[in-house]
Amino acid sequence: MKKPSFQEAIEQIRREDPRYTVEAYDFIREALDYAMKHLERPRKGHGRHVTGQELLVSIREFTLREFGPISKRVLNHWGIHSTEDFGHVVFNLVDKGILGKTEGDRIEDFADGYDFADAFVKPFLPDDSSVTKQTTTKGTGK
Repeated sequence: MKKPSFQEAIEQIRREDPRYTVEAYDFIREALDYAMKHLERPRKGHGRHVTGQELLVSIREFTLREFGPISKRVLNHWGIHSTEDFGHVVFNLVDKGILGKTEGDRIEDFADGYDFADAFVKPFLPDDSSVTKQTTTKGTGK
């Protein structure tokens, strides 16, 4: 049996699980590539396995780099509202043979990774101390 191409696998997945857009799957593949480039590799062999927690960190960094202040909005548009959703996308790809996993990998590795508001909105909010400082400075005439 021939292994499906990435696009064929996504079409199959979306028929079975339409929660996430094609863009969500493409993005996870790009985020995994980003993770592989930025994580330390072993000196010998093909590369290294990326754990769920490592992938979550890389996804956050990559998302912020790619989309900046609209990161959360883009992810939500794709059907991704939590780190658990990242896990579902990854494991849908694993189930179709597009991504591999080790015996220790579980979808639960993606549970409660980070809060989306803290991860994707908060970095772009003004620093509370600078707002307080401006307000106090204006009030004292300094």
